[in-house]
Amino acid sequence: MNNISRKFTADAEKKGFDPVHRKTIKYNMSRYDRAVDDGMKQFENLELARQRAAYLKYKIINDLEDQLREFESNFKANGGKIIWATDAKDAIKGILKVLQKQNAKSVVKSKSMTTEEIEMNEALEKQNIESLETDLGEYIVQIAGEKPYHIVTPAMHKSKEDIASLFHEKFKLDKDSSPEEITGYVRNILREKFKKADVGITGCNFLVSDTGSVCITENEGNAMMSMSFPKVHIAVAGIEKLIPSLEHLDLFWPLLAGHGTGQHITVYNSIVNGPKKSNEADGPDEMYLVLLDNKRSELLKQEKQRIALSCIRCGACLNACPVYRNIGGHAYATTYSGPIGSVISPWLFGMKNYKHLSFASSLCGKCTEVCPVKIPLHELLLRNRNDAVKKGAYEFSEKVIMFGWKQSLLNRKMLDMSGGKFKNFILKRAFSKTWGPRRTLPKMQSKSFSQQWKEKERRKK
Repeated sequence: MNNISRKFTADAEKKGFDPVHRKTIKYNMSRYDRAVDDGMKQFENLELARQRAAYLKYKIINDLEDQLREFESNFKANGGKIIWATDAKDAIKGILKVLQKQNAKSVVKSKSMTTEEIEMNEALEKQNIESLETDLGEYIVQIAGEKPYHIVTPAMHKSKEDIASLFHEKFKLDKDSSPEEITGYVRNILREKFKKADVGITGCNFLVSDTGSVCITENEGNAMMSMSFPKVHIAVAGIEKLIPSLEHLDLFWPLLAGHGTGQHITVYNSIVNGPKKSNEADGPDEMYLVLLDNKRSELLKQEKQRIALSCIRCGACLNACPVYRNIGGHAYATTYSGPIGSVISPWLFGMKNYKHLSFASSLCGKCTEVCPVKIPLHELLLRNRNDAVKKGAYEFSEKVIMFGWKQSLLNRKMLDMSGGKFKNFILKRAFSKTWGPRRTLPKMQSKSFSQQWKEKERRKK
């Protein structure tokens, strides 16, 4: 077991049995569940919508190279500039080059898991460039010195009392401040930051191949201000974010909103076609798009797991997962948590370090059931487990244990020759820690099933 998997086990244990954490996440998840039940009512035939979305996304993934060429051509024709990034280091280098060209000292940014993936805020901070999160949830976890807890709702692990206490500590607000008071306070801070920022950075929900458009969906308007107030706009997106045509947004936007937050559609939906034109009064003078690979090509090589690149980051699988609902997002110690994170993290960040996430699942199939693009997540977790063994991503102790287990199970004499006391001793020595301190190990019978069966048959005679 490596250090990352040990930390996961320890953090999962801590969070899973923390009554305050469980109470908070249970309450916040229950609100989500009620909202999604309502959001799904907008679909006359939800299964058909999911089938169409799954077909379109998987078609794009299997034709990704040509689709990227088409998008690049159309985006450049709109006046945009593309930065191709092989990995996180390339992406940061490209972003810093733009910021240095602008002599930028401050950046406002909207919510983006891709910028979290490349650890952009930390990189800019090292260059003495202020990078301020403008999504309320992201702003809360930023000032708390934390990472996002959830793909869609980054501060889901905090109650309103937790947030009021945080703002009292950081800004001397009344410790009993209401959500409305806190929101108003943050709004006043951010408005000034929007006005003075040198560059705005956003994520991206969809890239449209046939028009070269960048599509952003949000509920607070902060992304709109991040890309319209500053003179330079940088968008950051994974290469898998493509959809074929603008007309398909009427399918993907409701699916994303319904599964993500339970809304029929999010409050603000922007289609950005490059920098402002000569006949337009508002918008940035320059627009850059960072297209990030960061080992997505490695995932693309996998015949079965590549379908995971169809993900539209709605977070539905996290909210459905019984493991996530107990241990929460931070225990995963990776950008993408929950079932989808457990599938893609071993490929993006290293099988040896993150293969344990594919084992942290009940395989109940609920994640597959709720996925709006029909990714068979529980099946992919099993495939990851198989690939982890094939790639040799296991410890020597695991190899020895499995070899011994295999030899025992294949040999009837070995199973029968030792009594229950010896078997229980071995079981306790080998599995007591893995089984956990809150569960009682099962006890082996003194005689094997084979021995008991033979005795039963003899009595019949």
